[in-house]
Amino acid sequence: MDLDDVLPQIGEFGKYQKQMLWLICLPACFPCGFCAFNQLFMTDTPEHWCLVPQLANLTTDHRKNLSIPRINGTFSSCLRYSVNYTEDFEYLDETNQTFWPVESCKDGFEYDTTTVHSSVVIDFDLVCDKDIYPTLGLVALNIGGPIGVYFFGFLNDRIGRKKTFFLCLTTLIIGGLMTALAPDFWWWAGSRLVVGLTIPAIYQIPFIISLELVGPNYRSFITVLTCLFYTVGLMMLAGITYLIRDWVYLSLSTSLPFILYYLYWFYLPESPRWLLAKGKFEEASAVLESLAKTNNKEIPASFKQQLKQRMTNKRSCSEEERANKHFGLLDLCSTPNMRLKTVLITLNWFANNMVYVGLSYYGPSLGSNQYLSFLLSSAVEIPSYVAAWFLIEKWGRRWPLCLTMILSGCSCIATVLIPKRNEIATMILFLLSKSTISASFFIIYPFAGELYPTAIRGLGIGASAYIAGMGLIIIPFITYLGSEILVLPIIIMGVISVFGGLCGLRLPETLHHRLPQTLAEGEEFGKHFCWEDCVQCIPKPRSSRDDLEMIPVPTEDTPLDCSPEEGRRLSMKKLVRQQSVMDTQKTADGTMTMTYWF
Repeated sequence: MDLDDVLPQIGEFGKYQKQMLWLICLPACFPCGFCAFNQLFMTDTPEHWCLVPQLANLTTDHRKNLSIPRINGTFSSCLRYSVNYTEDFEYLDETNQTFWPVESCKDGFEYDTTTVHSSVVIDFDLVCDKDIYPTLGLVALNIGGPIGVYFFGFLNDRIGRKKTFFLCLTTLIIGGLMTALAPDFWWWAGSRLVVGLTIPAIYQIPFIISLELVGPNYRSFITVLTCLFYTVGLMMLAGITYLIRDWVYLSLSTSLPFILYYLYWFYLPESPRWLLAKGKFEEASAVLESLAKTNNKEIPASFKQQLKQRMTNKRSCSEEERANKHFGLLDLCSTPNMRLKTVLITLNWFANNMVYVGLSYYGPSLGSNQYLSFLLSSAVEIPSYVAAWFLIEKWGRRWPLCLTMILSGCSCIATVLIPKRNEIATMILFLLSKSTISASFFIIYPFAGELYPTAIRGLGIGASAYIAGMGLIIIPFITYLGSEILVLPIIIMGVISVFGGLCGLRLPETLHHRLPQTLAEGEEFGKHFCWEDCVQCIPKPRSSRDDLEMIPVPTEDTPLDCSPEEGRRLSMKKLVRQQSVMDTQKTADGTMTMTYWF
């Protein structure tokens, strides 16, 4: 007997789960969005020019006219005239400046603080030959992610979800304090690496706790809710950055308030799945009894005895475990069809990752108000998640994924055709591309989980997502190209998105199909893919529900099944209560594992 068999009897999504979800697990999604993108507003670059200490007693306009050469009618940001103003000031003839020698800014820079009051760029002089340094800070943040997700993933399975969450939270707060106290750029970049260790782990751990507390019919609904709360966190960040313009206070305000989360220690339960997997039956029983009591249910009398017998029998390996323990990365590419699907899934995920995060980085640079641009680029994710949620149950996974990626890419590329002065049209196309890539990013995770066979599903998702995560190290350099040609990064991201969408067209549809279990079934699934399969937009329902792997578990309510003749009518209640693999993958013990998806 598994916990999934008991949850329908004690409440799959009762009062207890709702309290944990709304008061603890969903608010725990905020730190990830805050600390992943607050850095964009710490590195604002104001207008700047060379500092000339000898002219400090003059007005700003007079200093610039006397010491800064003009290039194409505008003052140079990185050059000044090489003149000894102390000795030759009285003999200088401003009408002959064309022949004066120039030099780089040897004494530092002056900044126009009327538009940007505080910035890492200002404090550490990250301009001219150091203008790539803010980009290196983003790279440091993104390097920390793959390291942290496996470190905290190891702790997640070793010491439990609760302790790991608070350790991750502590790391994030320490990283935020280090950021605020940074005396120089390299300290600041190192502190961003520390913060990066917690992203996306700080989001995944409460997400996993939520999934392990609810029944299987509600896990896709929990996935949607966590995505929505993450987006709400981004929208809140836009407001915070608008109100707090000092980068030091911004770093503190987006990390220190999460100290209040330590109060969760007294209320957040340890995952009962993890406790059962580790043989801690008394603690698991206490959590389940509390869950059942709050939901006005009773734990089946046979559950404790049956599960204890099953788990104390030295957790003998089942046939599936014995089959799984020899699998490795090479098995993902050991046969032609599996090799093709693995490559296509990874390429698609890589494109999704790069474009989604790249557009998030790029958003504040569009329009005249970076705070409004970031707010809008975050807000458009909400309808895209809801729309994708409906589409994948009606039209399947493949066509919605590919169409949203291609539409996102075309919208990006189309911005080149818009005149520079038409900011509204440019912003509309950008928001369309951000919305559609968000939808595709929502779809790729369950789609990949359904394409990989059960035997190597966790391994396949982990490998593809990890490789895709490497794209986050590249994307800051692509956005850096926009400092010279504003539209170049968005063109590159558009091409990548279209390429990823076209790659996905070759993947087989999974809706209404029995999902592959073994490697042999994985090789056969989609092996005879043809042109007719490619152009079929809406997959036809199978003749029998027995052909589906994901049979809804019995519940105390009306079953969710509906016959194909009923046309798969969608209602909100059915959508909320649908069996799905839209969650992190379970181990042999029934616990869920962390993978690198941002």
